[in-house]
Amino acid sequence: MQRPLHLIPAMLLACLLAIAAGCGRGGRDYSRWTHLPAEGWAYGDTLMLVPADTALADNDSLVSRPLRLGVVHTSAYPYSNLWLEVTYRGDHKVYRDTVNLTLADVYGRWIGKGFGSYYQREVLLTPEADIDVRRPVAVRHIMRLDTLRHIDRIGISVEE
Repeated sequence: MQRPLHLIPAMLLACLLAIAAGCGRGGRDYSRWTHLPAEGWAYGDTLMLVPADTALADNDSLVSRPLRLGVVHTSAYPYSNLWLEVTYRGDHKVYRDTVNLTLADVYGRWIGKGFGSYYQREVLLTPEADIDVRRPVAVRHIMRLDTLRHIDRIGISVEE
């Protein structure tokens, strides 16, 4: 049985409207990654990561969502863990977390996901952080050495 040709444009319009309705704005994920210098990450260097894109006018300010920290390192990283200090602002409060991020198991195998010589490891810092996404999240390493090498990127994300 053939369909009448005059119904094809109506069916096409109905499909396009259904697709457009599914593309509505949902919750926004805020994340920011930064590359570290090839010569290493100095002990006194604090990374300032602003989760919100400040070029957008419709950013939220205070959100209550999970806060994650991510690290990308190379297989030449000489330690099994990474100690970090993470500081962020919430509703009239400053939060500071000390994080011991385990990168390798007791046998020296990398825990993170990746391929080649790069591995990414993420950790949930807090399940519900009251965080102001327009203010920077400060991350610094607190390892017992001057310059930390073989860490490629550090990132944070505030997710739905």
